[in-house]
Amino acid sequence: MEEKLNLTTEWDKVFPQSDKVNHRKATFHNRYGITLAADLYEPKDAKKPLPAIAVCGPFGAVKEQSSGLYAQTMAERGFLTIAFDPSYTGESGGTPRYMASPDINTEDFMAAVDFLSVQDNVDPERIGIIGICGWGGMALNAAALDTRIKATVASTMYDMTRVNANGYFDSEDSEEARYEKRKALCAQRIADYKSGSYALGGGVVDPLPEDAPFFVKDYYDYYKTKRGYHPRSLNSNGGWNVTGCQSFMNMPILQYSQEIRNAVLIIHGEKAHSCYFSRDAFAKLTGDNKELMIIPGAVHTDLYDKMDVIPFDKMCEFFHQYLA
Repeated sequence: MEEKLNLTTEWDKVFPQSDKVNHRKATFHNRYGITLAADLYEPKDAKKPLPAIAVCGPFGAVKEQSSGLYAQTMAERGFLTIAFDPSYTGESGGTPRYMASPDINTEDFMAAVDFLSVQDNVDPERIGIIGICGWGGMALNAAALDTRIKATVASTMYDMTRVNANGYFDSEDSEEARYEKRKALCAQRIADYKSGSYALGGGVVDPLPEDAPFFVKDYYDYYKTKRGYHPRSLNSNGGWNVTGCQSFMNMPILQYSQEIRNAVLIIHGEKAHSCYFSRDAFAKLTGDNKELMIIPGAVHTDLYDKMDVIPFDKMCEFFHQYLA
């Protein structure tokens, strides 16, 4: 039985509402019993049944930000879409809050496919997914598990398991560095248990240090300004449960990505600090239905919301080809 969620009824996205699609709230549940909140976008006067796409990400973001922008834009182009908040985040259920899990968040994508597969106006043989940033890795992980997913787009992909285990740019990729990180996290668990609450960390640093690296400034510009700020986004307004992502360190995703048989498009900005994630992930894929697209001059967050940078024409062509 789905838990009752407190869903906002007002349009509170960081992007304007389109007059080309119908919009409504939706809920569905995953196999962990968590009810997820979604925005459903349906093209007006479209011939049915429709191909469908589920969208999620970036890590720490909510459906009112870039995932909703992607979903609404793809609905304008003829797809039924949902943008959903992952477990423990935004308007979705799950306690304690601000958790993340490579297993549960992969299941979130598969639960979205469950939901889309039973909609009267959706063709269950024509379902794709889009994962943005940290959820690009989750999307590929889901595609390696779920044969119902016919096409996957990973936009400005980020491998959260790799960055947790190895550090930014693999700067902490040693047994000793991982041991020290595990030791600190386990000490924090004891402190949290004693206090009865969970320490928060991560998110976007505020105030921004003068010597912050470019990628930190890039995130700050998106999440801490009117450009992408949303009060329910952890990156805008807080951080994750510090020990809640601990399992990312030794539960790597993408283990069987070379076995993904259906189509994959990985998109990344040429100047994105995390471009190496996409290149390495693409190198593991096999088959002639896989493609890597590097956007010249683009930084990481350009692919969050820059309409003149995000290759919607390419994505539309890709999904029409493989969801035909």
